[in-house]
Amino acid sequence: MKLIEKFADDVIASGAYKPLDKIYVMNKIRGFVGDEDVDGNEDQPVVAQLVDLAVKRGKIEDGQTEREILNDQLYDLMTPRPSVVNEEFWEKYQESPETATNWFYKLMTSNDYVKVAAIKKNIVFDRPTKYGNLEITINLSKPEKDPKAIAAAAHDTKKKYPQCALCMENEGYKGRLGQAARSNHRVIRIVVGGHKWGFQYSPYAYFNEHCIFLDSKHEPMQINRQTLINLVEIEEQLPAYFVGSNADLPIVGGSMLAHEHYQGGRHSFPMMKAEIKKPLHFDEYPDVEAGIVNWPMSDIRLTSANTTELINLGSHIIDVWDHYDDESLSLKAFDSDIRHHTVTPIMHRDGKKFVLDLVLRDNNTSDKYPLGIFHPHEKLWHIKKENIGLIEVMGRAILPARLKDELAEVKKFWLGEANNIADSHLSWAKEIAEKMDINADNVDEIMEQELANVFANVLENAGVFKDDEAGNAGWDRFIAQL
Repeated sequence: MKLIEKFADDVIASGAYKPLDKIYVMNKIRGFVGDEDVDGNEDQPVVAQLVDLAVKRGKIEDGQTEREILNDQLYDLMTPRPSVVNEEFWEKYQESPETATNWFYKLMTSNDYVKVAAIKKNIVFDRPTKYGNLEITINLSKPEKDPKAIAAAAHDTKKKYPQCALCMENEGYKGRLGQAARSNHRVIRIVVGGHKWGFQYSPYAYFNEHCIFLDSKHEPMQINRQTLINLVEIEEQLPAYFVGSNADLPIVGGSMLAHEHYQGGRHSFPMMKAEIKKPLHFDEYPDVEAGIVNWPMSDIRLTSANTTELINLGSHIIDVWDHYDDESLSLKAFDSDIRHHTVTPIMHRDGKKFVLDLVLRDNNTSDKYPLGIFHPHEKLWHIKKENIGLIEVMGRAILPARLKDELAEVKKFWLGEANNIADSHLSWAKEIAEKMDINADNVDEIMEQELANVFANVLENAGVFKDDEAGNAGWDRFIAQL
């Protein structure tokens, strides 16, 4: 197998080029890796071998960024132009939305934009808690930042292009130190709220068909009535996917507050399966079923086929919460003109009905809780210290890669083996060992269960109305304001 010729055949087989284009395609590949073709190894991916060849011949530096850029430039050869991708998507959409998304997702996995091989490295399991099964993932797929990129960013004060990783201008962008390679990236153009938006998949997906909906303009995130209108319009266009937004404030929001966007995909999260623990009724909205959800975070669920009533009631709840104070529970809506209250809104379909979950968020801090009163508390930081965003609100933990090795040492500690357990895990590990009979047969099961228990505690910390007498009374006071 000759490498260059083999990849040229793969490119033509993808449909991006025709057999008559083979010489042209091979010369494109030669431009990246050098002229001479060489024998390849059938047991290794062709593109990976071509990248190694380019490094060996001095065509690129042997660094993470340069390798990623070339990898995506090669895969770009088997990816149709954005105009062609959009035409194909909307043609298939006429058959059904799922036909279109199935085709688009297959394209973005086959061209290595969605890093399937890397995603398979993630550790994923679920375990029961009093809130139902919670999903735990230890994220091993997303690569650490390139040290060269970190160093370069420290001295780079120039205005960036693209402005952020979500901007539509990333489509086809070569990449550089500190800016991800996006040669093989494609965005479907859609209309949301009367404006041009984009629909794309996440390269390091946290769940099945993890996608992103992004405003064509680089403008900050905001949660308001228009958000709910936008979520309904997306659900009308892609009913098989859920869609939701991170909150729009620091601490309780996501990591990309500078660009309006939502996340979605084909996954049924634990929160979606949670039942109503207290039904609510709103006389002015007779077509809307409502209730407080049996969930560690504070969630009001609205369900209706009448999207106008759903949006109106949802907007009313957001407006009331935005200005709601309860000193007894440390809930404070404003400090002067600084807003502290918002929601994490999430929507999915149940047949003809639209299901809207509004999770109440508060980003106040205190001397006792400097990272956030309604944020994972210090006792849990050894497992989870980061913000609780949209995906985790719904019951799927995204835990840091460091835990893979750290928890292996905890298991050695439990089994009485030589270990290097981190000080941060020691008191937790001892507490579990004292109440459990741990052996080689059950150590993995116990570890998974205890991680789920910690994650349940993390979500409880983030809930504004706790599942106790004071929290239930707080719920009653808030509902009375609606």
